[in-house]
Amino acid sequence: MKSLKILAVDDHKMTMLGYKYILEDFDFKDFKVKMDMEDSFDSGKLKIEEEVKKDSPYDIILLDIQLSPIKEGYSRTGEDLGIISRKISPNSKIVFLSSFSDNYRINSIMQTVNPEGYMVKTEINEDALTDMVNTVLTAPPFYTKKALIAIRNRMSTNIHLDDNDKKLLYYLSIGTKTKDMVEFVSLSLSGIENRKRQLKEIFGVDKENDYKLITAAKEKGFI
Repeated sequence: MKSLKILAVDDHKMTMLGYKYILEDFDFKDFKVKMDMEDSFDSGKLKIEEEVKKDSPYDIILLDIQLSPIKEGYSRTGEDLGIISRKISPNSKIVFLSSFSDNYRINSIMQTVNPEGYMVKTEINEDALTDMVNTVLTAPPFYTKKALIAIRNRMSTNIHLDDNDKKLLYYLSIGTKTKDMVEFVSLSLSGIENRKRQLKEIFGVDKENDYKLITAAKEKGFI
C-alpha cells in the first residue's frame, strides 16, 4: 500500500504524538500514513530540506504558529516556516494547526502562505484530522469552523507584517532599546520609530506605550 508522508512541526511533543497515533492508526482507503515530528523552526526546516534532497518530499506539512527556536537570536514562527516550505517543497500541502483563532492572525497566514488548511486546536479530533488529510489531498482547502469564520470575516484592509516588523516586535519583547535596534533591523533610527508608531495603530494601541504593543502582538501570535 502507498505510504503518505506527513511532517508535524510543533513545540508540544504530546500534541504531535496525539496526531501521530490517530493518523498512523487510521484505516485510510488508498494509503498508510507515516508521520515524522520536529519541535522547532530550525529542525523542521532541516527535515524538509533533507527529504527534498532525497527526492522524497512530504505530502503534507503540519505547522503550529509558535515554535521554539534552537539557535539564539530572532525567533522564527510556523508562518515563516510555511513561507520557506512553499519555496523548497512546492508540492507539499501545508496545514496550520494552531490555538490562534482571531481574524488578524489567520488572515495574515492566508496572505503570506495561502495554506491548504487551517485547524484551530480546540476543534481538532480524530474525525477532523482524518477529514483534513482526505480533503487537502483531493479538494483543498480544509478549515475548521472557527478558522472559516475568521476567513469570512476578513478585515477590510489587508495588513501584512514584513520581516522588519516581526524583528522589531521581537527585540522590543526582549527589552532591546530602540536606539540599539539598528543593529538587528534594516531600518534607520527614525525609520524604526516611525514603524513602531504604525505598528501601534495596526494593533489598536496607538495611544499606549511599548508594553501594550508587545502584549497585543503576543495575543495575536506574532511574538
